[in-house]
Amino acid sequence: MKEYILSLDQGTTSSRAVLFNAKGEKVASVQKEYPQIFPGNGWVEHDPMDILESQLSSAREVIAKAGITAEDVAAIGIANQRETTILWDKNTGKPVYNAIVWQCRRTSEDCARMESQGLQKFFKDKTGLLIDPYFSATKIKWILENVEGVRERAEKGEILFGTVDCWLIWNLTGGMVHVTDYSNASRTMLFNIHTLEWDREILGLLGIPSCMLPEVKECSGDLGETEENIFGSRIKIAGCAGDQQAALFGQCCFREGDVKNTYGTGGFLLMNTGEKPVESRHGLLTTIAWGIGGKVNYALEGSVFVSGAAVKWLRDELCIIRTAAETEELARSVEDAGGVYFVPAFVGLGAPYWKPEARGMITGLTRGTNRCHIVRATLEAMCYQTYDVLRAMEEDAGAIGSIKADGGAASNDFLMEFQADILGHSVIRPYNVESTATGAAYLAGLGCGLWGSMEELVGVSDKFREFIPSMSESKRSDLISGWKKAVGAAIRE
Repeated sequence: MKEYILSLDQGTTSSRAVLFNAKGEKVASVQKEYPQIFPGNGWVEHDPMDILESQLSSAREVIAKAGITAEDVAAIGIANQRETTILWDKNTGKPVYNAIVWQCRRTSEDCARMESQGLQKFFKDKTGLLIDPYFSATKIKWILENVEGVRERAEKGEILFGTVDCWLIWNLTGGMVHVTDYSNASRTMLFNIHTLEWDREILGLLGIPSCMLPEVKECSGDLGETEENIFGSRIKIAGCAGDQQAALFGQCCFREGDVKNTYGTGGFLLMNTGEKPVESRHGLLTTIAWGIGGKVNYALEGSVFVSGAAVKWLRDELCIIRTAAETEELARSVEDAGGVYFVPAFVGLGAPYWKPEARGMITGLTRGTNRCHIVRATLEAMCYQTYDVLRAMEEDAGAIGSIKADGGAASNDFLMEFQADILGHSVIRPYNVESTATGAAYLAGLGCGLWGSMEELVGVSDKFREFIPSMSESKRSDLISGWKKAVGAAIRE
């Protein structure tokens, strides 16, 4: 009996492969970083071949590391960085341009122009999203308009578009399958989340040929089969979701009102709103959580563009830390941040502000400020940004109890303690913080029949640790007030 699930967790800075057994336990994992490309101010790109090669390499290595073969793998599940946009030649399989990453702000002027034309409600009513460079639509438009010959070839049906999940599936199946899933489609700003179709009015408005677009399928089920030569034998692809929806699923947030926050490159707070979309009045997005068994679940989402990426910046650009792991000790070495606030608006501010023109700022520096204060302020900024999103979510959908946390940075106990304090809510962390990979595995396991139901998944999910708030209300209020002033300064700049 095939009793393993291979989870491909394709992220913004690395590709990971995680192998799970039939008990839902992680057996082995391999992670490979790949280069980031910054061709201009606020521009972020990846080489699509780096994405593919790092993901395939990590997958092959994790199978070997576990001492099994592809014959033992029941199915593959895919979770991916969302909104990142790839266009490639249908015949050669070669990308026509680098992947334009979700963080990239090159289409800010285009988005501002559409907003000034009064199109915000038009897009939000159909897609649940705000007009923003974050999403795929204007990235596609940019490539069509700026890469010579691509528009003409696209109109002839020679060019395909896909988010990263689609790019991986197309390559894994040897170019035989061009599909995406509901959750990723809902992040393109092209997909009508009510009719569950690519929206022809939007495509016409943006000049995007419909023949470029993939078929949209459920998140769990038959999504294709790998070519035999990739892993040595064919493996079903049975699960797929954008990374944040996968994390929501991996945390078993199956009930209406369940919330999770992922601390990754960005920070993402999602609430399951059940089988009906909830329109936000406070800067959040309405999105599809997943589609399974003929039913679609929706979510409210607040997206923070820079979260864990700020720690990477401390390591790679400021060179004041060697590893992310040492940030906890450094943060605890000082009583507080010494009045320092760090607003990591490197690519603008996401929810609930949606200020693409904002830029990063460190305030409150004095002669006594040292690297420990800056490190602590960086971790605290992740918590303040989550606070902003949670308050907006409560305004839209009512009171929230505990929050489930995941993502690499969630392993930092100081971060979790300060998050609980600043929220005034308990924060629950699973022992396995890799909820994105877990969610992809759960979707694939359901899709291939390894697990019979979502209720069964609750039984195989792992234990957790709960962080309880202990900060006084007056101190919490003072800290939040200082954060608000810092954000105001970053926006004014």
